[in-house]
Parts: sequence; structure tokens; C-alpha cells
Amino acid sequence: MGCAHGKCCGHRPRSSDSDSREFQEVSQFSVHGKHILTERSIECVPVPSRNFRLEYSVLTQRGYYPYSPGKENEDSFCIRTQVQGNPNLHFFGVFDGHGLFGAQCSNFVRDRLVDILANDPRLLLDDPANAYSSAFVRTNHELHDSEIDDTESGTTAITVLVVGDKLLVANVGDSRAVIALKVGDRVLAEDLSSDQTPFRRDEYERVKLCGARVLSEDQLDGLKDPDIQTWGDEESEGSDPPRLWVQNGRYPGTAFTRSIGDSTAEEIGAIADPEVSTVQLTPDHLFFVVASDGVFEFLSSQAVVDMVASYPDPRDACAAIAGESYKQWLAHGSRTDDITIIIVHVKDLRNAGANAARTASLRTGGGSSNSSFTTASEMYRSMRSEISVFETYQCTISNNRSHAIVVPSLLRTPQS
Repeated sequence: MGCAHGKCCGHRPRSSDSDSREFQEVSQFSVHGKHILTERSIECVPVPSRNFRLEYSVLTQRGYYPYSPGKENEDSFCIRTQVQGNPNLHFFGVFDGHGLFGAQCSNFVRDRLVDILANDPRLLLDDPANAYSSAFVRTNHELHDSEIDDTESGTTAITVLVVGDKLLVANVGDSRAVIALKVGDRVLAEDLSSDQTPFRRDEYERVKLCGARVLSEDQLDGLKDPDIQTWGDEESEGSDPPRLWVQNGRYPGTAFTRSIGDSTAEEIGAIADPEVSTVQLTPDHLFFVVASDGVFEFLSSQAVVDMVASYPDPRDACAAIAGESYKQWLAHGSRTDDITIIIVHVKDLRNAGANAARTASLRTGGGSSNSSFTTASEMYRSMRSEISVFETYQCTISNNRSHAIVVPSLLRTPQS
């Protein structure tokens, strides 16, 4: 959703890891009024400690901005397998930049966050969740100290670290991670993250205590009563959400309450401390999705999971979700957001805890206790002795596909 001033130009995103060199931004060219998505690869990586594998694909698509035709994609992503040289640690992250230097912020965080995390010895010792949180906070400080002007620019970050047969999820902002759970004949979506916006009462109260004015743009302009501090939900009020403003100004206007960068918004409560959660994978977990809010602005978590479940090939699912997201954006206005989506299938997982999987929140960034990280710490300790047992390798699934995938035309604004 970004800031009130929109998303501006920046550098073209790329993956920060050599394992993901096959992945690239989809090209945009017109054929009979259609925009074609180029071919993407499927990659797979084993998790030898639990004898299963991850099969994944990614798509990133620049948004359609009719008044800024030269604007580049401010989304970026990072896929890094074998973090710290460990064949059982794999990182997936999506970063959604915003503001004048949003692309630079997104790319900076994409490159630095996983490096900081990978170099923290606590990751394989007794404090993995705090290592994860510290990586976010340190990246934020480094961005402040960099040559990038993050006064009113920054990025959200949604990341998943696969740790053997567990996921460690860390999030700042309103991008999202979702996992699919098979229950009987149904495939249900379970959110792995919670959007951090003023729609959440706890986040609203936190930023108010830090000095933020929380108002929608209509309230700021006097078109609606500013004293009514309830806004319904994101689905019904997404076009004019509550935003963070300084007390006597019309800035920064962020529609999220946590981010990396955004030094002005940080002064009124927009922190970089992530919310961290862990989930035990079971054979009933089919896949998980990590995506920017360009996907989730108009599609629910369940709708995204339903679409992934409809396509055996994650490349087709990525393209279908991108196409539907574009369609919904254009149905609601004259532009689309940048869209980035990573789909990771969990293959051949078998363990004894199939009915015990549920997401457990590990609260960080203010008020967390060390005891909250017991489960995550134990899982890392158990893995340390397994590293040398397994031969590391990575496989690539053939990318020989003859078909092109078509998404809605972006050459004209739809009729109202």
C-alpha cells in the first residue's frame, strides 16, 4: 500500500543470490495488445535432515503507471539456499519499496538482510529468533547510515527461513506469507504473518503513543470526521486507509506501522522490529507463498492459495496470480502496483507430527522474553550435529516449456 506520495523510480531489482540467477523480472512487451510473461524456471533444493525437498519458482512484475511510464519496479526478492553453508537452511524474502528512493531501499535491504543473518553465530546457537530480529534492526541502522535518502523512503520485508522441517517467519509491513494446509478434501490458507497497519488495534495504539496522528486522507482533508478513529477493515477501506502523519504536517503518510528505512515515520512509531513466528511443517502442508502487497491488495490469502492449488506447476500459478492481481488493480483504478510472488512447494515430507502443526507467535521487538524462543533454539541445536552427515547439492528442473502466459493488457484503462 506504501506511502501517501506514491511509489517512485529506482533501480531494477534482481535476486541477491547466485542460486537464483535463473529468475528474473518478467519482460513487458506488447503482442496484439497483450503483455507476455517470459519463461521462468523451477528450482528445487533438498532438506536432507528431514529427507524432503523444496520446489520453488518466483515472478516479479513491474506495475503499470500511466503517468510515470519510465518508473521501474520497486519490488525485489532474495532466495538463498544453504544459509551458512547448511543444507537445511534456506531463505526466501520479498521486499516492497516505497517513496522517492524506494527501489534503492528495497535492493539495499534485499542484499544486506540475509548477509547479516547468515553471519550471526546465534543463528545456529541458542538464540535464532533474536538473531533474526537483530538482522532486521541492524539492516535498518545501516540503511539510515548509507548514501540512500530514506527520510520518506523505505521498504517492507516479508521473509521465511526454512530450518529443517520448521519455518521461521519475520515480517515488517503489509506484505504477507501464507501456507496451505490440506484438511480432508479442502486446502485452507493459514497466514504466517499479520499485516502491520493502523487497522490493527495494537499497532494503532502503539504508534499513537509514539506521537503519530492516524487519519485517512479524507479525514486529513476535512471530508470526514477526524475524531472517528475506527476504519472498518482493509477490504472495505483499502482505497483510503488510515495513515501515519506527524502532528503538524502532511507527511509521511505511511499506511503501515513497521518498515525498514522511513526515518521520518520512525520518529512517530514506524519501527523496524519484526514480528517473528514459527511453524512445524507436516505432510499436510502443501506449499507456502511469500508475496508483496501488490498481490494481496485485492486477493485474499485463501484466494491466492486456491489459485496455487489449481496449478501443479508453480510457474503457471505465479503467472495466474499476477494476471488476476493486475486485473483487480485495473478494475479498481487506472494503475497497478508492482507484484512479486514466490511459491514454494513442500515435497515428500513425512514426519510423526502431522496433526500438531499450528503457527505459534514469537513476539519480538518490545516485550519479548527469552523463553519464547525455546522451540526455535532447540530445533537449531538438533540440526548442528546433522550438517556434516549430508552431502549438499541442488537440483534444477528443466525449463523447457513451449507456451507463453498472457496477462491482461495494460495499454488502456478499463471502462467504468
